Amino acid sequence: MSSVPDLSLAQDIFLLRTPTLPPALLEESQKRLITAIENGNKAPLYYYLHTSLDLTQIPWDEEKYKAMVAKNSEHLQALEKTIAEAEEAGGEMEVAEGWIKVGEFWAGVGDKEKATFTLRKAYDLTPGLGSKIDILFTIIRVGMFFDDKSAVGRELENVKVLIDRGGDWDRRNRLKTYDGLYSLSIRKFSEAADLLLDSLSTFTSTELCTYEEVVQYAMLAAGVALGRVPLKTKVIDSPEVLSLLSTTPSIEPLATMTNSLYLCDYASFFKALVEVDESHLKVNRYLAPHAKYYVKEMRRKGYSQLLESYRALSLKSMAEAFGVSVEFLDNDLSKFIPQKKINCVIDRVNGIIETNRPDNKNAQYQLFIKQGDLLLTRLQKYGTAVRMSGSERVA
Repeated sequence: MSSVPDLSLAQDIFLLRTPTLPPALLEESQKRLITAIENGNKAPLYYYLHTSLDLTQIPWDEEKYKAMVAKNSEHLQALEKTIAEAEEAGGEMEVAEGWIKVGEFWAGVGDKEKATFTLRKAYDLTPGLGSKIDILFTIIRVGMFFDDKSAVGRELENVKVLIDRGGDWDRRNRLKTYDGLYSLSIRKFSEAADLLLDSLSTFTSTELCTYEEVVQYAMLAAGVALGRVPLKTKVIDSPEVLSLLSTTPSIEPLATMTNSLYLCDYASFFKALVEVDESHLKVNRYLAPHAKYYVKEMRRKGYSQLLESYRALSLKSMAEAFGVSVEFLDNDLSKFIPQKKINCVIDRVNGIIETNRPDNKNAQYQLFIKQGDLLLTRLQKYGTAVRMSGSERVA
């Protein structure tokens, strides 16, 4: 499987476009990006950063750009010569492989349009189902590099169609990681959690991210999406997570967050959530757009979990449990209550929080009625279809 484009460079570009981050972090990204551009002769990417993003941390040098363009042209001529020779020899497979290499070349140097166009041409020329899937995976990575979510979503649907026709075991597993990362990037945390957790034991998609990174993505998605019991079985007790705890320091805040939430240690949970926000959410290009939502939803989750055990409790005792002031808690709960995200009311006169959870029997009754209505609708449609079928036979 090809590893172009280098998605770690897309992360560096994101960091450099976020000047509020620590200077040391930005300096490291700047060095990595400049080195990658120069060593890889990435003239199109260099031009894109200068003209489209106006990334001032990457200084423009016209002579350097022209030299990289010349080297790109030389390499491209060699690839096109190979294709011409394959066409003369009548080797259809070799021609298709030649166009794949051209498409991967453009993807590697950072030309989105030429990479996508050439890879689509290679796709049309390629007879094998597996090779077609691999080409689509490369097009998806190009979309990911340039944060083109609509293109990524569209091509993922195309991959799913091909996988259903007969994709092999490896490509089916890769699809889980691709789809999981895409779901994470568009705030579908429940889908992301299922896909990423399922991919951990068979992870091979190193062209997307490292194994340590995909474990962290899975933990983040699961933290907000899963209930208390599945969080314990699928994350806290996960062999994949446990195996990294002693060797991967960046996982520690995530482990503390999930463990403290499960153990109802809400003060530690809030502290870990702040650290996760700083160390994982704000600095990650997939998660940064959703950082505020994620933190807010995790606070709501913690509040709801504690309130499930009480009919009423004082604002003071709940504030102490979370390690915050009464004023903060009062203000924060007020953001959720009007939207019915938390089933409680605040008696500010007496400083009491009263829960108003729906009665279980009433909830079951409402579900029964809803399911009954659905069944009746289906039966009516079935009856109509039967009558129409009978009419056609009579006619």
